[in-house]
Amino acid sequence: MSNPINDKDFSPPTSDRIPDIEKPTRYDDDSPRPETGSRAVSAGKLARKLSARQVQMIAIGGTIGTGLFLGTGNSLATGGPASMLIGYAIVGAIVFITMLSLGEMAAFLPVAGSFCTFASRFVDDAFGFALTWNYWFNDAVSTASDLVALQLVLQYWTTKFPGWGLSLIFWVLLILANIVTVRIYGEVGLAGHIFIILGIAVNCGANTEHRYIGGHNWFIGDAPFVGGIGGFASVFVTAAFAYGGTESIAITAGETKDPARTMPKVVRNVFWRILLFYILSILILGLNVPYTTPDLDSKDTRTSPFTLVFQMAGSSAAGSFINAVIMTSVLSAANHALFAGTRLLYTLTVERHAPKFFGALNRNQIPWIAVLATSATSILCFGASFIGAGQLWTWLQNIVGVSNQLSWAAIGVASIRFRAGIKAQNREDSLPFKNWTYPWGPWFSVILNIFLVLVQGWSSFSPSFDVVTFFSLYIELPVMVFMYIGWKLLKRTEIVKLREMDLETDTYPVEKLDPIDEAKRSRWKAKAYDFWRWVL
Repeated sequence: MSNPINDKDFSPPTSDRIPDIEKPTRYDDDSPRPETGSRAVSAGKLARKLSARQVQMIAIGGTIGTGLFLGTGNSLATGGPASMLIGYAIVGAIVFITMLSLGEMAAFLPVAGSFCTFASRFVDDAFGFALTWNYWFNDAVSTASDLVALQLVLQYWTTKFPGWGLSLIFWVLLILANIVTVRIYGEVGLAGHIFIILGIAVNCGANTEHRYIGGHNWFIGDAPFVGGIGGFASVFVTAAFAYGGTESIAITAGETKDPARTMPKVVRNVFWRILLFYILSILILGLNVPYTTPDLDSKDTRTSPFTLVFQMAGSSAAGSFINAVIMTSVLSAANHALFAGTRLLYTLTVERHAPKFFGALNRNQIPWIAVLATSATSILCFGASFIGAGQLWTWLQNIVGVSNQLSWAAIGVASIRFRAGIKAQNREDSLPFKNWTYPWGPWFSVILNIFLVLVQGWSSFSPSFDVVTFFSLYIELPVMVFMYIGWKLLKRTEIVKLREMDLETDTYPVEKLDPIDEAKRSRWKAKAYDFWRWVL
């Protein structure tokens, strides 16, 4: 999971410490309005310059990464092709409902704080506190997991260079990666289209053995369901790790042009592009790569099944090409996770949810202590030398995957409360975009996410109890509960009452579409052009 962040987004004060910030209630037209009973917190006015196309690139580039390129190998080896396909489809359905819920709230209240802000405003300040810290931890661990993934990807070319040295080199290069992130998005998207076409050709006979593969790999050994119920359950945390980052769309809402129209459009387009790419890629992987392939899920190494499919085409250069694309996407994801985590920690400081020293700024107005604190978790990547990069990456993947599921469940809770508040205040007609799955959709997301978090750790109990795997799958639960209860008792927060819920601050007026522009959009050429841009 990763969110693209630029350090200019911090907009910090000029001093080297965090002042006591008073947060005024702001509206788009600057007119004074009375506050509701709940504490109004404004996100402020950010420059709304991001187009729908730019937001889509940010979300897609921040989502497609190690979870898909490396995590699918783990899912294929432990669960088999059918478990992997079904598991990713179910998690995709959860994400679809989550995105609709998030799009509804972000279109109505396009704030930069996104669902972390929604959790505080619509549920409870303690709930927002716990969720934001959980999401910061998600980004911090994601940075470490991506650095470990780099070691695994680079083993395709050489195993002579020490893993910790590779992580150290790329840790330094992360700072430079910011200038090429948009270009990396393009490379990943293009490689995805090439992979699907090449994968179909390989399956039909364009491979080194010149034979038709078809569905043969679905019926070898224990396939298509490998490892029984434990193997099937283990796929879900990997899928959650792979889909993580789609919710980052809402973080850009505070800087998006005409968010009331743009956010719903972006939510739909991004989800379908990611889902179709994921499902098609997973289907092709399951058809072409046997689950018994060595190094898909070993302790020390991890080979991307995407690279294997390119190798099957008979070209070592093709394998190196896709491996290079994977490496750049991993590097970009690590960079985004680091800056997103830094921003969240700074935000926690501004919201008085973290000690003030985390917001200390240097002469360049960079929260350097927040950067050091967030990057400190990357020390974990050096543990690969002792326990194996493949094993360490699996543990970190479990932590991030569970964190994503808890975030999706929290978004569902915020959505349920949001719609209840809208109804209580009789403002249903003011919603620019409605989640058509409400009320069953958010409830389905909350219940299923909690259920999966509880049962997907089956593999840690069978065939024997694995203490480390158990903790990697369940440590997030007590931590988040402890943070919620602890902050609630310390600050004596209360659940926001529906009639006192702040549904005024940061709302954005729906801009009317110019009649001439509307006429242009109705022409078939414009629609065909939009479709072509969606495909690309």
